[in-house]
Amino acid sequence: MKDREKHGIFSTFEAVAQKKGNSTAIIYLGTKYSYLKLQDLAERFAAALADMGLRKGPRIIIYLPNSIQWAVVWLGIQRAGGVCVPITPIYTPYDLKYIANDSEAEAIVCADTNFGYVRSVLPETGLKNVIVTRMADLLPWWKRFFGYLFDVIPRGKIAYHKDTYSLRKLLSTYSNRKKEMPRPVEEGSPVVEILYTGGTTKYPKGVPINQTLFLTCAEENIRLSEPLFPVEENIIMGNAPLFHILGQTCGLGTLLVGGTLMLQPKVNLDATMESIERFKAKTMIGVPTLYRMILEHDRLDHYDLSSVEYWYSAGDVLPVEVGRRWYEKFHKVIYQGYGATETCGGVSMCPVNIDNPPGSVGTIVASKTVKIVDAETLDPVASGEPGELLVSSEHMVTRYINKPEETLESFIELEGQKWYRTADIMSMDEEGNLYFVDRTVDTIKHKGYRISASEIEAVLQEHTAIIASCVVGVEDPRVGERIKAFVVLKEDIKGITGYDLIKWCRGRLVSYKIPQYIEFRDMLPKSKVGKLLRREIRSEEERKAEG
Repeated sequence: MKDREKHGIFSTFEAVAQKKGNSTAIIYLGTKYSYLKLQDLAERFAAALADMGLRKGPRIIIYLPNSIQWAVVWLGIQRAGGVCVPITPIYTPYDLKYIANDSEAEAIVCADTNFGYVRSVLPETGLKNVIVTRMADLLPWWKRFFGYLFDVIPRGKIAYHKDTYSLRKLLSTYSNRKKEMPRPVEEGSPVVEILYTGGTTKYPKGVPINQTLFLTCAEENIRLSEPLFPVEENIIMGNAPLFHILGQTCGLGTLLVGGTLMLQPKVNLDATMESIERFKAKTMIGVPTLYRMILEHDRLDHYDLSSVEYWYSAGDVLPVEVGRRWYEKFHKVIYQGYGATETCGGVSMCPVNIDNPPGSVGTIVASKTVKIVDAETLDPVASGEPGELLVSSEHMVTRYINKPEETLESFIELEGQKWYRTADIMSMDEEGNLYFVDRTVDTIKHKGYRISASEIEAVLQEHTAIIASCVVGVEDPRVGERIKAFVVLKEDIKGITGYDLIKWCRGRLVSYKIPQYIEFRDMLPKSKVGKLLRREIRSEEERKAEG
């Protein structure tokens, strides 16, 4: 642990790069990039940031799909001593503006396809520099040529001016100036990332991740598969988005131990399976929905996926039925894990050298300590009984940025020790296997995303026709939960349809947060003090599902 406090993310990567040399670090759309090449590109980008005046811990938004550019930018920001603020590339201007202001970001790296969104929010944010890239920018010239010739690479319009830069040109310009960069301050474990997560609030919450915590959790997660093969030989098909803690600790983390990471801008089942077969991937990372989609894909038998020894699922609980079908098809186990952004990934993970019981999300990892308590009294529950899971660790996250009330609710002190309240009801058997039971707060798990019901309700209530709204998750084995909204219209309003409200949400919410169903009500259940009773609505839906 002391070594991690002295050595940061970039110096750890740098040492691996010097050892691995021309070995492959990243495979992006079929093109291989060596460790030394990745280090070179990251150092060039860091030099460019310094020349823009982005020094002393600048916060820089990464608004990109999974790509070689994502890794270059992330490592380059670490080299420059900055703070990464990764966000999903499908965020709307509504979300982008909020996060830019909340994080106090000074610069943003975006794809050409979302440059228009960035430009629209510039006057209302503190963003001073915009760096734009096309998804094929770092591919070989002939791939770019044929990609644009056959119109298979999406292109967005870019308006360059004095504060808008091309990433490709910057990397070319600074090829000989990277040596001038001073070393970043790594000792003392500074904050290196702010990841945004959903929850019970109207807006996403910024989670500050420090250097030591990230290094500890990433190495722990990556090395879990070590009984199956050496980590240096691991080739990971990284289907989890890099802006998400799952994609970071279980994907990017391999760059800190000498493995190879395969990236694609978006999930495409045929491309995923073709890449696994072509490059002999040993690991695949995915959410339960992805595993179900693969099982149901009509061309599944066209691909040889036998090279994968470690199938890993997280982001939501894997249905026992999906795990059973997978084993019957491939004679391989899908190993599960459980974690959160606030815990920097894995809290529990299934060991690969034992038979894990059905439904278990694993045993507690070495870096974490847990308690299972009564959600109301915080008293410990009896062994095997369900209760709220509390998590503690050295160098743990202890706050949300700019959210003092939410911080007090989620980060508590018990017996002189700091704990994070997961708001998840879990149980643990005598062997230490952890099982997910329920959620205590009004979050919805859809396709592996943790979505705030309150955020969607707030957007709906901004509509001039709506007086009240309630959003719940409706169980669906394919995607975890589907989002259903119940709305009450103002008395004098007529002619508003569910389609109108979904269209309204599309302009303000990222796609995975948009309700799939709208139901109109005359009133919503409330307590005596006027508090919305989502639990009653949820119970109604459960009774309907049971028939």
